[in-house]
Amino acid sequence: MSRRRMHALGAGIGLLLASPAVAQQAALLPPYQGVYQPKGVDEIGLWHEADEEERELTASNLVIRDERLTGYVKSVLCDTVGADRCGSVRVYVIRAPMFNASMMPNGTMRVYSGLLLRVRNEAELATVLGHEFGHYESRHTLAAFKEQRSGTDAVAWMAVLTSFAATYQSVRSFQNFQLAVYGGFYRHGRDQEREADRLGVAYLNRSRLRPQEASAIWQHMMEEAEASASAKGLRKPNFRLIAFAASHPPYAERASYLAALATPDGAGRETGADRYRTALAPFLGQFLDDQIKLNDFGASDYLIQNLATTGWTGTLWCKRGDLYRTRGNPRDLIAAAEFYANAVKLDPTLAEAHRGLGLSLMKTGRASEAVAPLQTYLGLRPDAADAGMIKMMIPGESK
Repeated sequence: MSRRRMHALGAGIGLLLASPAVAQQAALLPPYQGVYQPKGVDEIGLWHEADEEERELTASNLVIRDERLTGYVKSVLCDTVGADRCGSVRVYVIRAPMFNASMMPNGTMRVYSGLLLRVRNEAELATVLGHEFGHYESRHTLAAFKEQRSGTDAVAWMAVLTSFAATYQSVRSFQNFQLAVYGGFYRHGRDQEREADRLGVAYLNRSRLRPQEASAIWQHMMEEAEASASAKGLRKPNFRLIAFAASHPPYAERASYLAALATPDGAGRETGADRYRTALAPFLGQFLDDQIKLNDFGASDYLIQNLATTGWTGTLWCKRGDLYRTRGNPRDLIAAAEFYANAVKLDPTLAEAHRGLGLSLMKTGRASEAVAPLQTYLGLRPDAADAGMIKMMIPGESK
């Protein structure tokens, strides 16, 4: 094959794979087709892989095995997409502090604790769950697999053709072709995310929950990212920029089109905020502990203060104290002592708050004031793992 024909072939295939997908403006739900079974070698293979992953997941120590929490998350999904659609979905709540959820082709849904920490009500949670279900119902995993296979096949053929005429120009054309193909993968992924967003808000529009909350999630995410950057001394992120390798649309774009797609008639509906806070309350301390361990002070402080917009609790004051005490600057320790004191006032039975208060006072040179809260901690938790260490800090207690 001549060099000119090879260049023309590469350019033609590259343009074909790089052409932008036509955006669908309407958010229409596909008709429900009942229990679905995989069709064809590709899809059956993907389901088998998903089944194997689910078998491993059932034995993972990262799964939060609490029937009430799992059942609650499943109920929000079913209320959103309909009981008929969600009947075959298996929900697993994963202890991982990232904002994430995913759904496998075989009906396995994973919901990360970091997501549960960040959404504020059932409507926001329903948005994300509906989005993931939209991926599942649209068979996006299969479509992405087929596109990647065809694209990598084309790259392999171009590599063979380039080897026949390995000049500077042919190698440069091959590199450009690779970029076009891989860029097409990312663009296809973003288009799938947009389609899943549209389906998610379509489910929400038909539910009893307020669809305008779909946009609020991404507003919160932008605020969290700004708080994180500010605490690190970095510039404000550009929330409208689409990076070459971005697999999702930018936050600002998602917030904008989700707000536009929410039906105005839904603005007066409930958000389910009280029910959500009640369901999350037993796990809030654990989830915040995991977030603090990420060592992202700005994001963690933002999340705690955002959770407190409906009212401070002993747990929230205590975890804010933990956050400041973990960073450990002298001024942070003074603030931490104040936060722990606030926690103790709201909940005198909160052992961790007494412990944090005593340790903060110790580290700021107020040892005499630290004795009482540390003794209270030992009284509330006599079998604590660190009881021996705490006793050594109190005059006369170690004997």
